[in-house]
Amino acid sequence: MKTGQTLRSRDPAVEARQRWPKAIVGYAVDYAAGHSTGRHAHDRAQLVHGEKGVMTVRTDDGAWVVPPGYAVWVPAGVVHEVRAAGAVAMRTLYLRADSGVPVGPRCRVVRVPALVRELIARVVRLPEDYPEPGPESRVVAVLADELADLPAAPLDLPLPRDRRAAAVAEALIGAPSDNRDLEAWGRSVGASDRTLARLFRNETGLTFGRWRQRRRLLAALERLAAGEPVTAVALDLGYDSPSAFIAMFRRTLGAPPTRYLRYGGERA
Repeated sequence: MKTGQTLRSRDPAVEARQRWPKAIVGYAVDYAAGHSTGRHAHDRAQLVHGEKGVMTVRTDDGAWVVPPGYAVWVPAGVVHEVRAAGAVAMRTLYLRADSGVPVGPRCRVVRVPALVRELIARVVRLPEDYPEPGPESRVVAVLADELADLPAAPLDLPLPRDRRAAAVAEALIGAPSDNRDLEAWGRSVGASDRTLARLFRNETGLTFGRWRQRRRLLAALERLAAGEPVTAVALDLGYDSPSAFIAMFRRTLGAPPTRYLRYGGERA
């Protein structure tokens, strides 16, 4: 949903940056665990990125988890909320349409390589009206080139639109460990298992099984970032054993949970 003219950020510094004269501006802010920005929208596109901690971005169309080493593109005007799973150091960018960076029409998660992280850390410290030409503008130009080609990451959770499938999705967002199969879900929402399977596949691009697995992965990232032990998270989310959970985590994100969070998502 796009209503950027009516829902504004509660942070005056964020609103001020929408009016800064440069096409790409940065903002650094730290959030305590559990902090929520509330639902809001910006006139500029935003790259939601954190130096540390895990955030979740939620819109009417889905949810996107942002662990270290990743970021979420939020197009201009899209109403969204950012929640901090643990303590978060957010280092974000706001981009005007004339920035030259192709943000795209939908939210999406991307990998943030080390070079881009360092460039973002530099840009968020720039003053409102740094000189052009100059070293500052050259740093921003390099960053813009790098932002145009960030690799996608499987950390989004698209939501179905049909009310029956949406009811199942919302229930699993609230209770990701629920192991009911599609037949049982169908009885609770008034649809056949085949109908629900088709709706999830057509409206989210994922099978129901893959969608539930993705939901559990995102829930795990939030809880691990808050300091919960791997064993407790794995069993609470419905996995048969911690090893089964670790195998799924490694298969999806390229590293086991403790190493993944310790090194900010870097696989090397």
